[in-house]
Amino acid sequence: MKKKLILESGEVFHGEGFGAELETAGEVVFNTGMTGYQELISDPSYCGQIVCMTYPLIGNYGINRDDYESIEPAIKGLIVKELCDLPSNFRTQITLDELFKKKNLSGISGIDTRRLTRILRNHGVVKGKIVNADADESTVVSELKSTNFPTNQVEQVSTKTPYANPGRGLKVVLVDFGSKLGIIRELSQRNCDITVVSQDVTAEEILLMNPDGVMLSNGPGDPEDNQQALEMINGILGKVPIFGICLGHQLIGLACGAKTFKLKFGHRGGNHPVLDLEKNKVAITSQNHGYAVDQESLKGTDLIETHIALNDRTNEGLKHKIHPCFSVQYHPEASPGPEDANYLFDEFIQLMEDFKK
Repeated sequence: MKKKLILESGEVFHGEGFGAELETAGEVVFNTGMTGYQELISDPSYCGQIVCMTYPLIGNYGINRDDYESIEPAIKGLIVKELCDLPSNFRTQITLDELFKKKNLSGISGIDTRRLTRILRNHGVVKGKIVNADADESTVVSELKSTNFPTNQVEQVSTKTPYANPGRGLKVVLVDFGSKLGIIRELSQRNCDITVVSQDVTAEEILLMNPDGVMLSNGPGDPEDNQQALEMINGILGKVPIFGICLGHQLIGLACGAKTFKLKFGHRGGNHPVLDLEKNKVAITSQNHGYAVDQESLKGTDLIETHIALNDRTNEGLKHKIHPCFSVQYHPEASPGPEDANYLFDEFIQLMEDFKK
């Protein structure tokens, strides 16, 4: 099944299609992870995006029942250099191609992912479309240039109704902006009694639950598209400890008066070094975001910068000067990736216990 990837900038890549026989359009980004494609595919933060894997061989250990980060993938498509049809791993249940067929997802293999990544690094993320081999290229380019993708990605991936993940420890409200299951796993391992709520939850609804702490999850899209969440954060700030991850981090920044901006090509992968300015230690982190908090805009706010990315010196962590609130841009729950930053969940537990006293 011959297919091609067409970018709005006019570049065309010819390859072999896999998964469902459908055309799909989205924002084309790249991920530098060598492993973890199953977690990546099921990460809600990739809603609306077509992901190019920079590592050449994908699918070599198949798909298993344990490594999903959500029940239904939100990713628009996948681009790989080489697709493995015969995975070899004791946990393998189905192939990547079989998963894409079952979930009605489209992918393309056999293209020069190195060239594509260079285009994205030089020119920034672009809109693209995986189409059939006989599609008219100029027509597709025109369509992409005139298309405005939806900005309600968080609404698309957030839970519609609250649900509980019971525990006997501290009561945590997890606001689901597109949360990965890894966050729930880490809180559960610390015996937290978790209530997962929708992205449009109000401060009053959260405080009525009388939680010991609030977790603001990761999620897709532009943080400025979530104005209701900023009102909620300001309504609970100082009344309950808060820990924000990824999009949750950006929303805390906006709620406290800082600004965010879109990165040229984002940070996506499991090999990003981050410096903890308070501990003077470096952690290798898992990241997936296209926006960042503007460091200059922190001046005049009650936020302190606690972490920076060593690759480009952008902001990676914040702490409130007055209230029990902190956040990081990366994923301390990894999934996939290194677990260097896992200790942040313990710091959240300690913050909640100290606040109760």
